[in-house]
Amino acid sequence: MSTPKPPHDYPVQKSDEQWRQELDPLQYQVTRHAATERAFTGKYWDHWEAGHYHCVGCGTPLFESATKFDAGCGWPSYWEPVNAELIERVVDHSHGMVRVEVRCNNCGSHLGHVFPDGPEPTGERFCINSAAIDFAPE
Repeated sequence: MSTPKPPHDYPVQKSDEQWRQELDPLQYQVTRHAATERAFTGKYWDHWEAGHYHCVGCGTPLFESATKFDAGCGWPSYWEPVNAELIERVVDHSHGMVRVEVRCNNCGSHLGHVFPDGPEPTGERFCINSAAIDFAPE
């Protein structure tokens, strides 16, 4: 885990205006300003079709439906990313808590948080905002 990378250190570089043009308002607030969508409102929290979930900001593949599980929290939850190198982990001290934020390591988009209460084999729960991901069926 680390402190966040400076924005210029991510491979995908876009101006704030580009982000605003490419993303809808909720996607922009979640991915660029670390907002959180309300529980049980995102389009993927109860979505079980086979396929892949990728970053809404840059298209990087992040999660597979085979690792998705129902955590009962109201957000899409996965026990493992496609590749750990694609996810940046950052200590998050916001809202009076200490958590681990997860970001796309390609464009810096805020995805959600990872918690140590997931199922085997990893014991991790990647709690991801639907607004931060898109789905591609198999």
